Amino acid sequence: MIMRRWSTLALAASLLAVAACSGGDGSVLEATSRPGGDTAMVPLPDLGPRTYLGSQGGLYPGGLNDPPTAHAAAGRAAAAAIVPLGRDGQPGAGGRIVLLSVGMSNTTMEFCSGNFPQCGAWTFAGQAAADPAVNHSTLVIVDGARGGQTTSAWASPALPQYDSANARLARAGVTESQVQVVWLKQANPQPTASMPGTGADAYLLEKGLGDVVRALKNRYPNLKQVFLSSRIYGGYASTTLNPEPYAYEGGFAVKWLIEAQINQMQQATAGTTLIDGRAGNLSYDGVVPWLAWGPYLWASGAKPRADGLVWLPQDYQADGTHPGQSGQQKVGKLLLDFFETSPFTRCWFLAGQRCS
Repeated sequence: MIMRRWSTLALAASLLAVAACSGGDGSVLEATSRPGGDTAMVPLPDLGPRTYLGSQGGLYPGGLNDPPTAHAAAGRAAAAAIVPLGRDGQPGAGGRIVLLSVGMSNTTMEFCSGNFPQCGAWTFAGQAAADPAVNHSTLVIVDGARGGQTTSAWASPALPQYDSANARLARAGVTESQVQVVWLKQANPQPTASMPGTGADAYLLEKGLGDVVRALKNRYPNLKQVFLSSRIYGGYASTTLNPEPYAYEGGFAVKWLIEAQINQMQQATAGTTLIDGRAGNLSYDGVVPWLAWGPYLWASGAKPRADGLVWLPQDYQADGTHPGQSGQQKVGKLLLDFFETSPFTRCWFLAGQRCS
């Protein structure tokens, strides 16, 4: 079992950090303590080996933004195993590769923002449909996400939301047996406990995500890859649905989940069984698919992150939580860029490519 303990020094540093404060536009400003100490609400890729309330940044272990060599090799092997499948899940002529979204309201808004299969042209599905570089011959993109369906709605394969997603698959002319890739974006509603307390919502979210990826593999037996994203910035929120710091801290839940799989598989190679106490069994030898980050979506509302992304009030609907059209377009572009360029996806996502 993996145990995470917060050191006395790390906790003391977090208490000395300058509290996040409200900007004139309603945003939550980034705050930093002494150089090298704990840092408040810096995008994980920019945070790197530094820490937030005792937890190291970066998307992957060691404060890095790329997966370890062995995990990357497993991801390329998973991609190479993705081939067009018939409705019965068997390879064959006329087969399809299904990319399915799974998640809540923000997920479906960013992925499709419509009554699937009619999706907004500015969303990921709309942008992908208009892009000639995308594989339009065997790839089928399906929005399975739905408003209000947060983590617990997907935690068991018997839950009704899977039947709803199955109906959308049927509208697209495909089956559950043809689903091989999932984009998963989730959160817990009405969080009340922030890091680093042991009851923090980020830990509960990690546990819930572990349940979800096991349910996904149960429901979609040919599922080979799950790419996860955490929420967009929540500093403009006017409700308690998922404001800051919970939107930001959800990124750590995703990071810990993926790291738990990396650790478990490394130990399995060494002949040891190591199952994370929160995330549960994440073996990609039949229990769950291979897990990795999709695009990381959080950025400040006050300062652009290293790649220039910043979230503005006009990117949101009136509640400051759900993305408006410009926010949906931003996420859609980040998703499209990710699937077109990632070494784990471009071979099946782009036209004329071959996974090997």
